[in-house]
Amino acid sequence: MRRPHTYFCPDKKYGAYLLIMKISVPFKKLGPDDIQRPWLPVTIINPHAGKKIKILGLIDTGADECALPSYYASILGHSLKSGFKKVINTGNGRTIAYSHTVKIIVGNFVIQKTLIDFMPKLSVPLLGMKSFLANFVLTIDYRRQILTLRK
Repeated sequence: MRRPHTYFCPDKKYGAYLLIMKISVPFKKLGPDDIQRPWLPVTIINPHAGKKIKILGLIDTGADECALPSYYASILGHSLKSGFKKVINTGNGRTIAYSHTVKIIVGNFVIQKTLIDFMPKLSVPLLGMKSFLANFVLTIDYRRQILTLRK
């Protein structure tokens, strides 16, 4: 992951400087037959148990929420089925998800107390719109294959 950048930007309306932080990450290819995709290294923390994992999450602008394969729940110290159970619609049809509260860290950015769905039929971690991407200004430069997050 590239280093987070912090810089001051003049704000013409108020005559002040705004502190802007951003992270730029090149697309990654995870397997020999894969294509370059916007994978983002994140740390997921269970705030109740203090357990954490570092993973690569796929940016998914078509997903409302963040979602992890269900086996991550036990690694983080969550009891999968004690989470809020819901039925959700995915690209592969309807499925069950169990929501739990987590903290997500990417670079210097921290998202406190957000819900994440743990899904038995999911194979890769997904970073969705409402629970993650809505906290940032997201730029995806497909030509240069770089993902940028700004606050």
